[in-house]
Amino acid sequence: MSLFSWLRAKKPRLDEAQQQRLAELRGPSALGHGTLRSQRWVVVDLETSGLNLNRDQVLSIGAVVIEDGAVDFSQMFERTLQRTATKLSPSVLIHGLGPSAIAAGSDPVDALLDFMAFVGDSPLLAFHAPFDQHMLGRALMDSLGYRLTHTFLDVAEIAPLLCPEANIREAGLDDWISHFRLHVGERHHASADALATAELMLILFSRARQQHIDTPQTLQERLSQWKRRKQAPSF
Repeated sequence: MSLFSWLRAKKPRLDEAQQQRLAELRGPSALGHGTLRSQRWVVVDLETSGLNLNRDQVLSIGAVVIEDGAVDFSQMFERTLQRTATKLSPSVLIHGLGPSAIAAGSDPVDALLDFMAFVGDSPLLAFHAPFDQHMLGRALMDSLGYRLTHTFLDVAEIAPLLCPEANIREAGLDDWISHFRLHVGERHHASADALATAELMLILFSRARQQHIDTPQTLQERLSQWKRRKQAPSF
């Protein structure tokens, strides 16, 4: 086997029905000038076998939809992916994903096709989004040969952008939940964490409108400007 053939990624094997579903997936829409309220947002949270970006795998996906200024409880998503050959780290057990739950999970190809059909052309929100974006993107490429190009916005960055007075810039989700005195149910599994993130995001959308950030595109632009200022060297 040559070096180049070893480096070449294996092409996923999809049956005819799965190939048809893959072909029917909608591509992302650009963030537009409509209102924040009118935009359909998908809030996603992943549970993974660990934190290694290149080795660990997605074990479960939870997502909820924000639309018309509220969480739409008729649009919720939750799947555990079958990963029979995956070695679980002790932290996975915190999320209730033991070996039996994972062995009984959905086929990863079908679960990921279901999720991307659920997402449609909507932008995604996540807390610490770069991790979720990378892990989801790698799972989609490995299982479907699908390149994820949807917009991801990071709630962990939006919160300090809009609430600088909180002075908890490096905070986790629990810190922001406590700051706003949100009453959330159970935590630490994908769908519950996605819902908690969505409830936080509703507050942040209200803060955005108060600061005359009225469109998804404006929010993305302000976030990019804030990140550049934060990364700029100080003299």
